[in-house]
Amino acid sequence: MNYQWYPGHMTKAKRMMQEDIKLIDLVIELLDARLPMSSRNPDIDSLANGKSRLILLNKADLADNDLNDRWEEYFNQKGFYVVQINSRNGNGIKAINSIIRQACSEKIERDRRRGIINRPVRAMVVGIPNVGKSTFINSYAGKACAKTGNKPGVTKGKQWIRLNKNVELLDTPGILWPKFEDQSVGMRLAMAGSIRDDILNVDELAYELIKYLYKNYNGMVSGRFQIEESEDALETLNRIAVARGCISKGADVDLTKAAAVVLEEFRNGKIGKITLEKP
Repeated sequence: MNYQWYPGHMTKAKRMMQEDIKLIDLVIELLDARLPMSSRNPDIDSLANGKSRLILLNKADLADNDLNDRWEEYFNQKGFYVVQINSRNGNGIKAINSIIRQACSEKIERDRRRGIINRPVRAMVVGIPNVGKSTFINSYAGKACAKTGNKPGVTKGKQWIRLNKNVELLDTPGILWPKFEDQSVGMRLAMAGSIRDDILNVDELAYELIKYLYKNYNGMVSGRFQIEESEDALETLNRIAVARGCISKGADVDLTKAAAVVLEEFRNGKIGKITLEKP
């Protein structure tokens, strides 16, 4: 399957970000902790060149704890400030204010020398679709400022949000990039829900996920679905269909329905704490 999704509003959003970057002190980039590299838009590095950078490993509660720490160390070594967060329950959010002040300490000191006191740090929040930008902003602000949804592409325009006297945020739409050079990147994004399911083959996607789990997290699928895992991912999917009663009218197993169950339970963390790539 060829994984790609780049609707027209993303081109407009990228152009808008290029225009606004001159107003910005700090770029806050949200990544999905389950796939930190695949959920990084490669265009952001060139867009944010010369700006202070903060990476938020969002959905850290759904990811492998050991790999969360390894990814944090990896990005630290690349010169980024990093915080592991769960924007839904607020874990890690309190640490962000002090990290922003560290990341922008040169700008704050430069303002102080010029006699400018308490000018807020202006931060642009960026990330791919469905990575949780709006949920993060609402959690950070302590109120509903940004529209949220559990599907990609909810935020279509930009908006400035004054959080407090120290920080202003510019929320931007989620943007992917026009072409995935490596289709495994697109596959991982699709598994995590960053590409709309209605343009995907969910059977194939679940099949690939089951193969990965058998190799890297053996026992999680059997524990969750109360089945015996097989080296044959199709057989495992078949057993999941039977265990969950995914049966069509003709009394045949409904693999598409079972595939949707596997993907949903992976995305919700019900199968376990899983990371799809290592640094």
